[in-house]
Order: sequence, then C-alpha cells, then structure tokens
Amino acid sequence: MKNFILIFCIFLLSIHSFSQNGSVEIIKDVRIDGLIRKQGLAVPPATSPQLPGYRVQLFFDSDRKEVDAARSKFVSSFPKVDSYVIYNAPNYILKVGDFRTLLEAEKVKGNLTKDFPTCFIVKEMINLPRIDQE
Repeated sequence: MKNFILIFCIFLLSIHSFSQNGSVEIIKDVRIDGLIRKQGLAVPPATSPQLPGYRVQLFFDSDRKEVDAARSKFVSSFPKVDSYVIYNAPNYILKVGDFRTLLEAEKVKGNLTKDFPTCFIVKEMINLPRIDQE
C-alpha cells in the first residue's frame, strides 16, 4: 500500500511538472455585455409609499368587461375616489379608496350599498390619500 501511495505521489508530481499554461479567448456578441448591465441594474422600490388602511371591495368577476362597467359606474358617482382593478386568477377584483380609518371606509360603503349591495371593507396596504387643493 505504501508503494502505491509513493508511486501515486510521484505520478502527480510528474503531471504537475509537465503541465502547460494556456489562455482562453471568449468570442461573443457585443450585445451580451449590454444585456448583463441591464439585468444588473437595481429595480427601484414602488414610488408611492404605502401604509396600512382600508379599501372597499365593490365587485369581482372573471369577465374584465363586467368589472370595467362596474368601475365606470363607480367613477361617474365618485370621481375623486381612486379605484383599482386587481387580477387574482381567475377573477378581476374592483376595490376603491385609500382610507386610513375604518370610519372613512364605512361612510363611503354606506353610500355604495344601493348600487353595489355585496360590497365590503378589506384591510390592506393603501397608497397615501390624495390632497385636494381647492
């Protein structure tokens, strides 16, 4: 066994002494560097800060046209309240408002129950509400 280890070590030393230095040339399209730079850019966070609050969920359906019709009906009655259509497979969900308190959301929900009887309040992250300067 000792002879085998000795022969193996001599073999390794002989291979190492006969090794050659080489060089590798990489041939590539110049556009690859641009793609690598683009992929390496940091993606900025969302531009609008968010905080915990409430929204009123008005409507959901798997047909986008139905949700858009409900949204236009809402916007015609409440043009200053923001509305959001969110896709959560297989349904589109219409949520409205950026309310900081539950009381604000309840007030709007009370005005909406005649047109949207199944609306309800959901707690989620909201955008900062608009400041109207009049």
